[in-house]
Amino acid sequence: MSIREPDGCPERRPESWLEFMSETGLQAKLKRIVGRMDGNFRQVRQLIAGRAERAERFRDPLRPGQRPQDIFAVLLFTVGLAVVVLDIPTYPWIRSLPPAYLNTFATFTDLGKAHWILWTSGVICLALLAQETGKWRFRLRMAAGAAFTYGGFIFFTVAASGVLSVILKWSLGRARPKLYDQVGPVEFDFFAFHGSYTSFPSGHSTTVGAFAAALALIFPSWRWLILVAAFWVAFSRCFVGAHYPSDVIAGTLLGVTFTFFTARALARRRLGFHITPEGRIEPIMSARSAKACVREIWRTWLGRQTARRAEPMRESHDQQPQ
Repeated sequence: MSIREPDGCPERRPESWLEFMSETGLQAKLKRIVGRMDGNFRQVRQLIAGRAERAERFRDPLRPGQRPQDIFAVLLFTVGLAVVVLDIPTYPWIRSLPPAYLNTFATFTDLGKAHWILWTSGVICLALLAQETGKWRFRLRMAAGAAFTYGGFIFFTVAASGVLSVILKWSLGRARPKLYDQVGPVEFDFFAFHGSYTSFPSGHSTTVGAFAAALALIFPSWRWLILVAAFWVAFSRCFVGAHYPSDVIAGTLLGVTFTFFTARALARRRLGFHITPEGRIEPIMSARSAKACVREIWRTWLGRQTARRAEPMRESHDQQPQ
């Protein structure tokens, strides 16, 4: 990199990146962006803190089937049944399948990895924090607010449930299916801290459960398609020989449960979601408003309108009408 001097003077190279950024104006731009992000983040914190009182006033009782003891009962029943009925015969059966079946599941099993979800949602939130959304048109501000809220919701649920899954699997120490012939399907070595003993619960399935539950809450009309797709991605972990069915069920329930209670905490504060009189959790933005926001974004993207809202015309006091 070099800075061009006036004619007759040799070009001078900046001694450091800081000097280069200062001379080219990048440092000032970065300071403005960081300041904007800091201001927007402070507003988000104030908004969340301001909704804490509302959450205390609106303590809706959990419906039957949503209480922690009910969820734990479902976990004990489904995981226990899977251990007794499914885990023992599943792995030998999978090994008897043609390689084409296993290769098919191997092509999409990595969709259960969390990194692409966290990168996408995290970049969206950071990019929106760096914008001056207060000067945008109304529909664009609505779209930005929804994207930030739901992007942050997805990031938190996938990341936090994933951390919880890692803690559980490394603590419980269940042997993976590759050790089936040596130790069987129900071998546990607590705190073994070895990769071969990290089968329960499935981390991929936890991610899939959290992500699918979040999408199903944000897009309720697409709920069944999302859940069916999530089912096959989660159970692909069995077909690639990485987990037993009980691992997948436990991980999926962990991700779904964590996402549900996170959404409920947001709904009590009316942040992205609300609780209906029937006790259901639904997104605040209706399908009609969402479509209007998408149309606004599309028109702005095509250049048919500006992103900023129109400012009122001001006439100077010394200018007299003709």
